Amino acid sequence: MDEWIMERYSLAAERVRGIAGEKETEEPFLDFFGKMAQFLQKTTEIMEQDCRQMSEEELARQNHALYEDILPENYGTSYGNPAYAEKMLGEYGQVFTFLYGELRGIIPCAFEKRWWDVTVELELFLEVYAAFCDEEIPSVKTVREILRSYVNDYCQDMVEQRIREGVDPELDFARNIIMESDLSDMKYLYYYGEYISENERKTAEFLNSLPKDQIDAMASTYTEGYRIGFINGRKDLSIKKTVNIRYPIGFERMVRSAIEQFADMGLKPVIYRHAVHSVNKRGHIRVGYTGVPANPQYDYDHRQDCALYLDGEFVRKKLRAMQNGYEKYRELAGVHGGPACIDTFGEAPFAPENRESAWSLSDLQQKLQVEMSNESGQIVNRYIRGDERSFTIIAYPLPEIGPNYPEIFREIVKINTLDYSLYERIQQTIIEALDRGTRVEILGKNGNETKLTVQLHTLEDRNTQTNFENCVADVNIPVGEVFTSPVLTGTNGVLHVTKVYLNGLQFRDLKITFTDGRVTDYDCRNFEKKADNRAYIEDNILYHHKDLPLGEFAIGTNTTAYVAARKYEIAEKLPILIAEKMGPHFAVGDTCYSWSEDTAVYNPDGREIIARDNEVSLLRKEDISRAYFGCHTDITIPYEELGSISVCLENGEKAEIIRDGRFVLPGTEELNLPLDEL
Repeated sequence: MDEWIMERYSLAAERVRGIAGEKETEEPFLDFFGKMAQFLQKTTEIMEQDCRQMSEEELARQNHALYEDILPENYGTSYGNPAYAEKMLGEYGQVFTFLYGELRGIIPCAFEKRWWDVTVELELFLEVYAAFCDEEIPSVKTVREILRSYVNDYCQDMVEQRIREGVDPELDFARNIIMESDLSDMKYLYYYGEYISENERKTAEFLNSLPKDQIDAMASTYTEGYRIGFINGRKDLSIKKTVNIRYPIGFERMVRSAIEQFADMGLKPVIYRHAVHSVNKRGHIRVGYTGVPANPQYDYDHRQDCALYLDGEFVRKKLRAMQNGYEKYRELAGVHGGPACIDTFGEAPFAPENRESAWSLSDLQQKLQVEMSNESGQIVNRYIRGDERSFTIIAYPLPEIGPNYPEIFREIVKINTLDYSLYERIQQTIIEALDRGTRVEILGKNGNETKLTVQLHTLEDRNTQTNFENCVADVNIPVGEVFTSPVLTGTNGVLHVTKVYLNGLQFRDLKITFTDGRVTDYDCRNFEKKADNRAYIEDNILYHHKDLPLGEFAIGTNTTAYVAARKYEIAEKLPILIAEKMGPHFAVGDTCYSWSEDTAVYNPDGREIIARDNEVSLLRKEDISRAYFGCHTDITIPYEELGSISVCLENGEKAEIIRDGRFVLPGTEELNLPLDEL
């Protein structure tokens, strides 16, 4: 361990411990510094203790104490709440709420004994505190410069560490918890340092109630999907040595089995938590292992904290840091196979409040963020090549879904293991009908105003080529869709869905207009003001791009999942992974084949899927910065809102695939059997 860091840590921790009772600053700042000093003192105590020696009751109390300030019942008087910070601190509110958010990242660092991270956070707090101990209170600009300097000074270190976390199996904090803990003792949940709710506890308890063979089967569905993804993509798994496992806390028993199964494939696990420093975060989205957020509104309020420092200089600094980091870990990146993700669903749909006092990106910053996203995607792809990596994703419910949780969980296990050969055959029938056409028309009903035409690529030889991928249960579990990358020119109309849940956020009456395959208008009804609704879509679907193309059109065929959603009244709680299989869906952003369009992809019948590009992705051959957007958001129309899907044939006739929410194409009748149960 670096003696210089330890010396800095000791000095900073000792100084923080002395602040709680001081009155060197004046109100309204005294209250903030006093509370934050007490919070930071708790984290220094964690640094210097072994949590495994504590009882479960002690760990639970400690966990609640660390997160209680941002829990919904306390958030109204938390400095993490931008509105409260502004109320108490006036014009200083924004800079202090940023400081608050950055300092909260110290919690998991303390549990991992990351001495450098904790030290620089403590020193940041002390630097701001010292500025307010002077006779003259510093200006907002001065405080902001202190925070900007902190970000710029440590950007290289934080970005490089994050890159290493993504490729180095020797960083094994989480792996050791999974493989070495007694998973029947709920104490282990608190070893992570993440907020632990009833969801995590009850999930772990439920998985403990299942026999080992069932756990192994769940893990096998997940790991085999990953392996088959390489086979179907004609990619060489044997040259890969690591797999990134992303999972929700509480699923350790399944993940332990998965680690053992991946080991049989020659793969070591790379497991990292969601980002804790602002420079590495992706808005409110958590990438990596995590628990259910203590308060989704807190995460949403801080999603654009980077507005404090995002400028051209920072963009150049971060991109340079990424390039240097990947170059440093080039060998590890080269043998990395991609992510294997376990997703969850079941929490109450979150409809956020907009707070004007929260940080928000200016128009210029939005453009810079898009530029940085495009460039960073190119850097990642140079070192972890898209045509060599794969992925898989599977989802399970959380206990919060309701009293039928065990029954719903077992139903989802059934859905995740449906007979792929049956779906492969039926979906091939749908593909053969679609391949006879030039375009597809989609119409809504029951208040759904969708009226959209999707243009298809021209097939030169239908015996060897196809437009649609026959998606069985490999990378994208469960089974149940056929999808394509549409031709943009000629793709026109309105996509409408009355309610949809995207990336943890609820959208009501979402409407998107496409002109020649590009988004030209959009609206929803989440907020009273139209400007707020448009900004909500720009933040969370368009990701500040001026416009986005329609990257994917798909027809979901998993009527079993649809019936389960209706039976248990959980449709709005399902993740897009399952929801996209329950009707047609449309992805805004990159195609499904982004970064690997030049790699041939084949259906099980041997035909090549030629619809891997569109007019935008083809720009990579001229200017790669214009070809990709770093986002792909699926939006599904449920069967009950679906009037028809029909393919327009070359002779001018139409062949219906779905009418009034039921499959009517000959050869697809079995898909209606589950619907008969409704």
